[in-house]
Amino acid sequence: MMRLKALPGVPRWAAIAAHAVPLVVLPSGLWRIALTFRAPVARVDDPTIGLAVYQLGLTVLAELLAFLTLGLVREWGEVFPRRLPFLGGRPVAARGATFAALSGAFGLTALTCWFTYVALADFAPYSPSHLTESTLQKTLFLVCYLPLVAWAPLLTAVAIAYHRRRRLTPTRP
Repeated sequence: MMRLKALPGVPRWAAIAAHAVPLVVLPSGLWRIALTFRAPVARVDDPTIGLAVYQLGLTVLAELLAFLTLGLVREWGEVFPRRLPFLGGRPVAARGATFAALSGAFGLTALTCWFTYVALADFAPYSPSHLTESTLQKTLFLVCYLPLVAWAPLLTAVAIAYHRRRRLTPTRP
């Protein structure tokens, strides 16, 4: 049986969901990294250093945000780590953490809906982009980005479990 690091009282399903979030974000990041280093995953007409910085920055930001989900099942989601200046050792406000997590889930849902619309429009027969990328490249893109659809529901479920657990038990100093 796989052991997941989580606080006592965290439901097993919530620990699994929290640990799954960085994994569902990873394939899209790997796709962006491959694109940045000119692997033939898509055609970029005019690659610039700015685009490369953006793609790598987005990848790092997405993974960092995904890793924050683990705070909802671990100790540092209840008490800030001592190494943090000004906040170290102080309790994390449960309402604030829940609000931030649910706001993130709402934003992810909005982005998912928008990207789904764009992807469906991109696959339309009248779309000119079908001339620049192969079906294999589009399939690889979808395989890498499709797991992102799970990010918002996983985050929502873990945030609700966090809120319920924190509401019932006091924060440990």
